[in-house]
Amino acid sequence: MGNSNSGFSEAGLRRLRDVLARHVESKRIPGLVALVGRGEETHVEAIGTMRHDGGAPMRRDTIFRMASTSKPVTMAAAMILLDECRLRLDDLVEPWLPELADRQVLKRIDGPLDDTVPARRPITVRDVLTSTFGLGMDMTSLGTPIMGAVFEQGLTPNLPEPMPEPDEWMRRLGTLPLMHQPGERWQYQISSDLLGVLVARVTGQSFETFLRERIFDPLGMKDTGFHVSADKIDRLPPLYTPDPQTGEFIVWDAAEGGRHSKPPAFQDGGGGLVSTADDYHAYFRMLLNGGMHGSERILSRPAVELMTTNRLTPEQNAARNAMARDNVHVSFGQGQHGGWGMGMAVRTYRGDYASIGQFGWDGGSGTSTYADPDNQLTGILLTQVGMSVPDPAWVIHDFWTTLYQAIDD
Repeated sequence: MGNSNSGFSEAGLRRLRDVLARHVESKRIPGLVALVGRGEETHVEAIGTMRHDGGAPMRRDTIFRMASTSKPVTMAAAMILLDECRLRLDDLVEPWLPELADRQVLKRIDGPLDDTVPARRPITVRDVLTSTFGLGMDMTSLGTPIMGAVFEQGLTPNLPEPMPEPDEWMRRLGTLPLMHQPGERWQYQISSDLLGVLVARVTGQSFETFLRERIFDPLGMKDTGFHVSADKIDRLPPLYTPDPQTGEFIVWDAAEGGRHSKPPAFQDGGGGLVSTADDYHAYFRMLLNGGMHGSERILSRPAVELMTTNRLTPEQNAARNAMARDNVHVSFGQGQHGGWGMGMAVRTYRGDYASIGQFGWDGGSGTSTYADPDNQLTGILLTQVGMSVPDPAWVIHDFWTTLYQAIDD
């Protein structure tokens, strides 16, 4: 394989492998699968083991908990409904989500839950798809009454108690005031979960069934879903969240009998998918191809453009930039992207080795999935170590640094 006709230099791919192997040899990351794709070329590294104490090796078809890298994939369901005019961006969500009619909004983010003003306007589909509908996981507001209520009501994934089924989840959500006026600012997570409920109610199908029929099956994403069937569970490693003080590996989610061993009550578009490197590669390559998979159209080109380019005004984005800039000690320097499209980050300025226009997202389970239209590049890095420690964030950082060095034009 000569360098001239390939997308990556051999020396660059060697460095990529060496840097990833060093992380595994440090014993802080038991194993990982990395996939890089450019044009027709795909290169995969599977390094280390499924468990921290050895055992089966990582393989190309190892199934991982995608955590927040679920967001860019589940957003495609909403885009199909826009393409088919079953939803419009500035439709009110109330006909489908009556629990969110007549909202009250907190006068101040840290105020009591009954100190509110009426919402200036109803919530729209656009607000939900751009994560600006008024509620979210706000890491800068931990300890406030509203964030306490979000946790107490079981409205977010990864609490000891699983999320309730969608109608009960909506009922609980409807008891809370909004943190901000609809459309005012970007907030994380809850809108992605809400998206799944919206899609299910519009289509009359479960969120997963719609995703499977319209996205997973057409793209050949045979290992992607909200749980792992018994015949595949041996391909799922445990998920570790190491003790931040000692680094000791703590099993956060086992494979057998764990959160993903049976269908969940709530199909969580914000963080619930399990998948493989090849399945995600098929999805991100479809986005790079403007919505096409081979000769089949999955999404319209404008739908892909809406998802993968910045949708936020500077005012809406202020909180997001502040989080990236001021919470490096919490996020382990996960990077500053600039913008947000629909369901994913978009690079709007050059803050590291990645090109402007790169889109994708990272997951708290130690996953990272992005595509770069400028270089026609996809990169997927999957580990089984949660972000309770900086190690998975560092692997992700080094993966992207070495991947961009490996580009050979």
